[in-house]
Amino acid sequence: MTVSAVVFDLDETLAIPRRERQTLMTDAMASIDAPAPTREEYLEAHSQHLTGETRAPIFTDIFETYDTDVDPADAATAYRGEIAAALKPVEDAESLLAELRGRYRVGLLTNGPVVAQRDKIETLGWETLFDEAIVTGELSAGKPDSRAFEAILAALDVPAAETVYVGDQVRTDIHGAKDAGLQAIQVLYDGGPGPDERADTHVDRAAMATELPDALGTM
Repeated sequence: MTVSAVVFDLDETLAIPRRERQTLMTDAMASIDAPAPTREEYLEAHSQHLTGETRAPIFTDIFETYDTDVDPADAATAYRGEIAAALKPVEDAESLLAELRGRYRVGLLTNGPVVAQRDKIETLGWETLFDEAIVTGELSAGKPDSRAFEAILAALDVPAAETVYVGDQVRTDIHGAKDAGLQAIQVLYDGGPGPDERADTHVDRAAMATELPDALGTM
């Protein structure tokens, strides 16, 4: 089957933090004298706010279980700053994207509030690396909802059957893409989700720059 487009997840697929995310949260909250939620608490709240402008509603939910009067907007700003300072591309990510754009339409579909995710793209200097980049905060639904995948397909003007989604998370990335009619390649790395049987194939994140073009060539 012809592949016309490749769409990427952002976090843990193309970009990673230099420090553990729990450390980033702890340091961010310490800077404003706020309680630091666990990674699990944050992810649960985040999953309920995949659309919208900022992370403030995420911290509003989190702080309901803590005795604090810290402004959730301040927490969102502090955490965004810590992430920006720690964010780095996966090795050879830029050259990979440039190579793929010579052969395919290349898109980005990332879950999260607009300000947080757009800030990451700007921090990385990736505003022009994609033909289209969509943050689910701009939409009515986030991954794994098919509406999120339909939005990037429409933006790229490509059919689902000719599009490959590349991501690391099983439910949001692999299952979401497959349910929306896309092909899916799962990115694997130490400490990440294990290989999922619904993925069309798998690539090692550390070798993605060489493995992904080869994998696409066989689809």
